[in-house]
Amino acid sequence: MRNLFGVGSLGEIVRKIQGTLTDAGFDTHGVDGIYGNDTVTAVSAFQSANSQTATGTIDDGTWPVLMKSPIPTVFDRCLELTGSFENHGFGLAIGNFDGALLTWGIVGFTMASGEVQSIVLGVNASAPECVQNAFGANASQLLTLMQASSDEQETWADSVTLPNGSLAEPWRSMFQVFGSFPEVQQEQIHHVQSDYMNPAMSTAKNLGLSSELGLALCFDIHVQNGGIKPAAMSQILAAQTPGISESQLRTIVANAVADFSSPRWRDDVRQRKLTVAMGQGLVHGHNYVLANWGLEEVYNVPELTSTAAASQ
Repeated sequence: MRNLFGVGSLGEIVRKIQGTLTDAGFDTHGVDGIYGNDTVTAVSAFQSANSQTATGTIDDGTWPVLMKSPIPTVFDRCLELTGSFENHGFGLAIGNFDGALLTWGIVGFTMASGEVQSIVLGVNASAPECVQNAFGANASQLLTLMQASSDEQETWADSVTLPNGSLAEPWRSMFQVFGSFPEVQQEQIHHVQSDYMNPAMSTAKNLGLSSELGLALCFDIHVQNGGIKPAAMSQILAAQTPGISESQLRTIVANAVADFSSPRWRDDVRQRKLTVAMGQGLVHGHNYVLANWGLEEVYNVPELTSTAAASQ
């Protein structure tokens, strides 16, 4: 058996686990997306009721019995981890506190990058009722804004940003509702896959990383840092020596990315990247043990160990 989710894991998948347990009569005392002691107790009770060893941890034997669905992919698990670092769910929206105009969604998509506009317009094309149901009388203004000039978008963003950086109502609640729709979540996931996970796979292949931790590190780099800067890549290549272990290489990559990040965020980047590289650490005051997120060094990602990957 391998662990998938345990104490300390956070996010949408944990929320689904808690909801399923609660519906089955195993009370988690709240569906908050935080895998704490109450969830451990509920999982243990479920396992005992189903003739499984009561560990309190969701493993690959408990998941299919409880969730009645395939085990979350490595993409799902990487997204759960990075989403917790970003402190974002599918619906959280923040104002223009950092020049991003609007930040919203599972990995913090921004209006400044055009990601928010792409998602909103994509959903409006495939499921326009989601836009109407979430934004109501403001739907027309939203759609006009999504296609407005950058100056107009900045003016709007500044007008709805509170002094503490929060997004003013009713926009904050409307984006929260919008992010709760399955169609919107699927559109967000599509963008995460194409804009972040696919480039992360390429980066992992190019670096010779094959483990789940290696992919998780590259994914987090693409989400938080936009990829590896040329100067950081030069530092990584210069530090590689024959026979280096993947664990050592992950640490080199983590430090190089931090070394060439903005001085303002450098300490945060380093702690976050080293936590992924080493499989455990403290980020934003939360203790992370990545084995409790279903991410471990001992498991390789098949796409990174194939013949095609090896020839890269």
